[in-house]
Amino acid sequence: MNVMPDNIIYNELIGLRVSVIGSKDPSLTGVSGTVVDETANMLVVSTTGSARRKMIPKMISRFSFLIPEEVVVEGSDIALSPEERLKRLQRRR
Repeated sequence: MNVMPDNIIYNELIGLRVSVIGSKDPSLTGVSGTVVDETANMLVVSTTGSARRKMIPKMISRFSFLIPEEVVVEGSDIALSPEERLKRLQRRR
């Protein structure tokens, strides 16, 4: 399945460019880079210009993914493992 704006929450997010555009933790707002890992509750982002990785909690954050257009996603919409998000899509059909 190709990653499109209408199906992004059901796809693998690893490898996508992401920016945190809002968070209950103000220190996370503005973090951007590439998603290098994902758990049910966290995105691990490799930040640009450094080898550092940031752990971003999904439930308290709002994300902007570039695929190549910008798609804004609420963290609560992706706060499941990729497998569970795909199961949710299959149940909708």
